[in-house]
Amino acid sequence: MALRSSFRLGLTALSFWPFLPIASRAPVYGRLIYELAIDRRVPWSRKAILGIAVAYVISPIDFIPDFVPFISRVDDVMVTIIALDLFLEGVPRELMIEKMYTLGIDGRELERDMEAARRFLPLPIRTFARRLPALMEASADVVRAELEARGYLETSDKDKEAISA
Repeated sequence: MALRSSFRLGLTALSFWPFLPIASRAPVYGRLIYELAIDRRVPWSRKAILGIAVAYVISPIDFIPDFVPFISRVDDVMVTIIALDLFLEGVPRELMIEKMYTLGIDGRELERDMEAARRFLPLPIRTFARRLPALMEASADVVRAELEARGYLETSDKDKEAISA
């Protein structure tokens, strides 16, 4: 019995092998995420994705209950990977280069690490996650239009030009 449980532990550790290099660079990546999150040039929808992911990871309530084997244990990891991927994808290229240069991060290394993390996600989840920012922006537009129609929100001409652009 002891041999069998140690074998399972070895397989579990082996499945997280691709994340070891990422874990060693986590403090630098955390600093990058923080710097980008406080920058005004990053779209609000991408910052909202990070906020939703943090709330989900902290929350004791999960979409997948804890009694479901394996998947219930990695759903927080999957949400984190999706949120980081979508956040970084939405950052303007010039801003990303600026922040990576400031922090001394190699862009190729970051892309390799993100690709290793993406391989952890099933394809249907990745395709749904790619649609998430557009869905968030569309729903925000609907809410904004409804608030304007009811008179709760006034939008100046300058704001209307920025929204349409």
